[in-house]
Amino acid sequence: MSSIVIVGTGIAGITAAETLRAEGFSGTVTVIGDDPAHPYRRPALSKDLLLGVMPEEKARLRGADYWSERGIEFRTSVAVISIEVAARTVRLDTGEELPYDALLLATGGRARSIEHSGGDAVYALRSMHDVAPLRGAIERTNSILVIGAGLIGSEVAATARTLGAEVTMLEAAPAPLHRVLPPQIGALYEQIHREQGVALHTSVQLTGLESDGAGGVRATAADGRTWSAGAALLAVGMVPNTLLAERAGLAVSDGIVVDEGHATSEPGVYAAGDVANCPNLVLGGRHRTEHWNSAQAQGAAAARAMLAGLAGAEAEPAREVPWCWSSQYGLNLQVAGWPQADDEIVLRGDIAERDFTVLTRRGGRLVGAVTLGRPKDLRAARVLIAGCPTIDPALLADEGEDLTALSQRVPV
Repeated sequence: MSSIVIVGTGIAGITAAETLRAEGFSGTVTVIGDDPAHPYRRPALSKDLLLGVMPEEKARLRGADYWSERGIEFRTSVAVISIEVAARTVRLDTGEELPYDALLLATGGRARSIEHSGGDAVYALRSMHDVAPLRGAIERTNSILVIGAGLIGSEVAATARTLGAEVTMLEAAPAPLHRVLPPQIGALYEQIHREQGVALHTSVQLTGLESDGAGGVRATAADGRTWSAGAALLAVGMVPNTLLAERAGLAVSDGIVVDEGHATSEPGVYAAGDVANCPNLVLGGRHRTEHWNSAQAQGAAAARAMLAGLAGAEAEPAREVPWCWSSQYGLNLQVAGWPQADDEIVLRGDIAERDFTVLTRRGGRLVGAVTLGRPKDLRAARVLIAGCPTIDPALLADEGEDLTALSQRVPV
């Protein structure tokens, strides 16, 4: 009987386990993770969980008996410390060795840090266990300094303002969400945060983060400006957890390098989710996505690839256009594809009215979409990005053309 081991209890790992059973795999499936919590909705960390409107139980994805009912061994608070690729075994921190016929690494990532001397007043937000300490600090001090205005930083800033705290947000780029938004939309979100009372400072070159001597923290910029608060959140991105793969001799470059079927450089070993550096089957080149939906899709694709590999067959590559969303101050921003700040844009709607779809083009092709309040447009844009990238921009800009109908009508 074949055995599959999955390392990582996030959405990529659990989706892979579920897909294996849904596809009829009858061998043993073991899911292992060092997180003591059972799988939960990670996007809720910076929003409903931090705000306190969603209890931890509601954030959990599966009930206690879910795994045993499907014949899946699910082990939390257990770490895989090494992989023996020749012997096809993994060693656990319990001292056990588990054999595998196929192994999936869905090890995710950890919050990126910076050097600081702010002590216990500096927080990160990556797991459920980070929520209570951060919320406690916000409520206790009624002020927070958010370092980084990306998705996590912007959402925490919005949540902290909703909780009534004073918020100062510092961003190295010229605008919030600079990595994923065209400048016109970045300017809108800068305006939105300031309307909500956030002291937002952009183009900040941070040179120090230290204790203020009174239990809080003080940040210093290269131009001499300083900002203080009762606590600070570091929201400066994530680092893929590749150490286990590196120790096993797998190819690693900004994540674990995989092929179109999520296979790594070692036979029988696969990777998916935030940690996987994958071929970009839409634009070419490679990419590593850090979105919930992508991790879910990759977990399913990796499971099918493992089953194909065990059967001696080739996996069917999946052409995925990634997407994500961000909820701030009741506004639902959605982003698809690979938009960049310097892309050409095609506008539908009105940015100032906060009701729009922005389609982004690069080198004559459609590469991304950003919507506010138009979820149907985002779904259609994903189809067009994947299948009809050179579509006439005049057609895209015509509000008389329904994007959903267009995505169904135009040959792809």
